[in-house]
Amino acid sequence: MPNLIDEALCIRQWDWSETSQTVSLFCRTHGIVRGLAKGARRERSSFSGGIDLLARGEIVAVTKPDRELQTLTQWTLLQIFRRPHDELEANLFALAMSELVHRFLPPELPHEGLYDAFLSSLNAIEDGERPAPEFLRFFVQLMRETGHEPRMIADGIPPTQLAFDASAGGIVDIAQHPAAWRMRPETATVLALVARGEPPELCDPDAVDRANRLLAAYARVLVGSDLTTLRLALEPRRRK
Repeated sequence: MPNLIDEALCIRQWDWSETSQTVSLFCRTHGIVRGLAKGARRERSSFSGGIDLLARGEIVAVTKPDRELQTLTQWTLLQIFRRPHDELEANLFALAMSELVHRFLPPELPHEGLYDAFLSSLNAIEDGERPAPEFLRFFVQLMRETGHEPRMIADGIPPTQLAFDASAGGIVDIAQHPAAWRMRPETATVLALVARGEPPELCDPDAVDRANRLLAAYARVLVGSDLTTLRLALEPRRRK
């Protein structure tokens, strides 16, 4: 009998065979679940023709605690996000969000608030919002949910001495932390707004980009390795 029924977003998928898939699903109430969907690609399967990356659906599975791959028995497609499939910028930011979830969350640890933030950002991008501010909003929420939120308030630090120190956990005075990364006052302003829950899309786009790149550098320090899709998403590109 199935012992897991949940709403999920597909954040990773690999072909297991011509007809089967292995997937990593970010479930709303069960966290990350990795599973094998046998026969998922068959036309008349119970998997809606296959589980696509970034699709949202309802998953049914039989789970056992000693298994790395759980047995997925059904996938009912609920939503496809077209814009991340059709536009490069939207695609890279959506994949970067998936990579952050994959790298920062351990398996099967619920994060309902982060799931809702991920879904909200995907819906906003789908509706035409600029990806970078939505990504920044999600990025800060992920850091907060996983216990890594940096100090993003620069109270009492002169604008010319603003810096970010990953080992010190956030914004610091360069005079006390000479090895820290210098930052512009506009970048600190964007981070402070997001920390207070205010909309970053009202800020200067270049400042939003710098804030994203700063948090990306911090994330790389935390995980101890490169984050490929995150790096690609934040590469400078000419805005249309």
